[in-house]
Amino acid sequence: MVIDSQPDLLVVGEAGDGLSGVHQARVSGPDMVVMDVQMPVLNGIEATRRIQALPSPPKVVVLTTFDLDEYAVAAIRAGASGFLLKDAPPEEMLTALRAVHSGDAVLAPSTTRRLLDQLAPALDPHAVRLMAALTAREREVLTAMARGWRNAEIAQRFNVTEGTVKTHVSQILAKLGARDRVRAVVLAYEAGVVRPGER
Repeated sequence: MVIDSQPDLLVVGEAGDGLSGVHQARVSGPDMVVMDVQMPVLNGIEATRRIQALPSPPKVVVLTTFDLDEYAVAAIRAGASGFLLKDAPPEEMLTALRAVHSGDAVLAPSTTRRLLDQLAPALDPHAVRLMAALTAREREVLTAMARGWRNAEIAQRFNVTEGTVKTHVSQILAKLGARDRVRAVVLAYEAGVVRPGER
């Protein structure tokens, strides 16, 4: 109801379980899937993983009533571009869906800090190797992204235009093989480029 009430959004399919959700995504070819974590037959995390394996997969926003770190980590590793709690106000959910559709990524604020703390301790050798491909400026921009800065704030900090920042972000995503900013930031933490509590 909330999504269909918006002039720029349209529900093209619904499914009552994860397996049907994967089938709907394959048949309907939506731009985005809103996925519940707790689904019968196939849970939302595995359904997200299978949807992301489709040719030209849609972006996935995972909704859950449970603010548990393992769900957030699993959702992002499965390829989700957003992780929100069901008790978020409708306006917040709609803003998040539009942000994800435009190429950004969204995490429930209550989850973000704990998620990054959980990802930080172990360095991933693969992530470390990927970081080696970045220029010094790209690492600085990635660090700013990891701190939650918007493009305008990064531009002001480095005294460049927003267009230049967008170019840096695109290069970072391409070099890291990351679909969006959340995955790039996760890699930054896994590689130890950014650590929790750093300013």
